[in-house]
Amino acid sequence: MPLPKLTYEDFKARISIQEVLQDAGYRLNRKDGLRYPSYVRVGTDGRRVGGDKFIVSGHGTCCFQPPERKNYNIISFIKSHPYFFADYRPGMSLDRLVNVVCHRLLNQPLEERQARVFNPIKEHKPFDMSEYEISREQRNLSRFLMARGIHKPTQDAFAPHMFVATRKRDDGKRYGNIAFPLRKPDDLSKIVGLEIRGFPNKEGKTTYKGMAAGSNSSEGLWMAIPGKEDLPKMENVEGVAWFESAYDAMAFYELHQGAFKEHPELAKNAIFVSTGGTPTDGQMKGLLAAAPHAHHFLCFDNDKAGREFCAHFHKVAESLGIDADCVYDFPLLPCYKDWNDALQGKTNYTGDEVVPLTAKGGLRR
Repeated sequence: MPLPKLTYEDFKARISIQEVLQDAGYRLNRKDGLRYPSYVRVGTDGRRVGGDKFIVSGHGTCCFQPPERKNYNIISFIKSHPYFFADYRPGMSLDRLVNVVCHRLLNQPLEERQARVFNPIKEHKPFDMSEYEISREQRNLSRFLMARGIHKPTQDAFAPHMFVATRKRDDGKRYGNIAFPLRKPDDLSKIVGLEIRGFPNKEGKTTYKGMAAGSNSSEGLWMAIPGKEDLPKMENVEGVAWFESAYDAMAFYELHQGAFKEHPELAKNAIFVSTGGTPTDGQMKGLLAAAPHAHHFLCFDNDKAGREFCAHFHKVAESLGIDADCVYDFPLLPCYKDWNDALQGKTNYTGDEVVPLTAKGGLRR
């Protein structure tokens, strides 16, 4: 008899954050006591890695990494730190990773369970653009972008590289989302998927984000050149600005719009790129190979995951023989999590709050 399908709520009820931290390679730091358990990473020399500590909070259901005060439950911790887990493979869906890790911790390997329930030779349905109705009307796009603080000049500059996609559903329901087409650097003529964002709620948070069904998110990238409809030939690209979302790319452009207008050569033969989330080796290697002479500016989020992405990008570039001087980290001010927050002046971002620096004597009370 097949076992019942487990949900995220099941995982959170059955697995503690301490189990996940231990699986990610962290050890209990007994010096901090057991009232508020902390977990640290130990290097190959047997010593603690400075600054790499998580403190258990939320009655044992969450953890955070000081000085940042973002609380991770077991699901968000795994998704935010995929490289911590041996199960992770480049291009792997983060939802898939959560399922694999949690089933393993429950001693119920996912592969074995699925082999009994599902047909193992079932093929993955490829992305099909014909399943969507496309609208490029300015008023439809503006509804999404204005809520993100992205104004008309920037909207116009990126208009050729986005649209509103409405999925055709058998039950008659229709949902329109802003969509950013994905392309592989070695074949710009074909759309291989969509980076999708839903309409923000009253708090300004996106109600849905993800990839269209069947998207090649392991190799496909959203690529845009402001003010131009056609992308340049990859071998002619001189600069690439990398982001985790298309919203961040447009926010960056709007924040620096004065500089781009005053010095148009900055954007000449330069493209803005979104990975749509966690950057994959396929995305990095594909564009590095297609544009070998370009300079790369890493504008990833200002959190631990973003810094890990930058470090990994440098390693991938080095493995391909890219000159280290051609890859730059482009950091945010410490008070902002990402470029869209910077555009909107959101310094009190509750999802990944940054604790302000203090003078000697400890934290302010």
